[in-house]
Amino acid sequence: MVSSKQRATRPPGRPASATREQVVHHAREAFLSGQRVDIQSIAARLGLSRASIYRWFGSRDGVLGAVLAAEFEALLTRADARRRSTGARRILDVLHRVNCWMSDNEPFRRYFENEPLSGLRILTAGDGPVQPLVVDVVRGLIVRATHEDGYRPPLEPALLAYALVRLGEGFLYNDNVAGVRGDIDRLHQVQAALLGIPEAIAS
Repeated sequence: MVSSKQRATRPPGRPASATREQVVHHAREAFLSGQRVDIQSIAARLGLSRASIYRWFGSRDGVLGAVLAAEFEALLTRADARRRSTGARRILDVLHRVNCWMSDNEPFRRYFENEPLSGLRILTAGDGPVQPLVVDVVRGLIVRATHEDGYRPPLEPALLAYALVRLGEGFLYNDNVAGVRGDIDRLHQVQAALLGIPEAIAS
């Protein structure tokens, strides 16, 4: 039988409860501090193998996608909780907060500059970890504005949400040819038009 003293002095082994959430937590810490998200380092800290992490997330891109998806979801939720507007303006104000965050956030910009190709793939893939979640969260925002504020969207909520998210992708980081990358003001105008807010287009 192992005594309490022996248990106390035994060197730590593999954590019994290492989880997906812990992997995302450590990856988020690295991302926000501007460090490269190193799967081997995260695995070592948690007493896991890289293979275990890849079984959960598929790849390093899957880990980064989980981090970014959670950041977007949290930001959209906080922005809606803090807004004072209603209806279509409520949706526009929430999206504008998110767009400004994406444009001004230093860790996000640094990551996108260092890993532009994988960044685009992670953020914009229709079957990826980020875009479907963001579209669904925006759809939920539209539905709440419909039920709580009497907003009448010009399109079916899922389609409108998809269009708004894809517009954001194009204006913020995916459309250099059109000369609109990072142009928050023009994105605000186009999203206002799509939401049916003519008075916001020139504001």
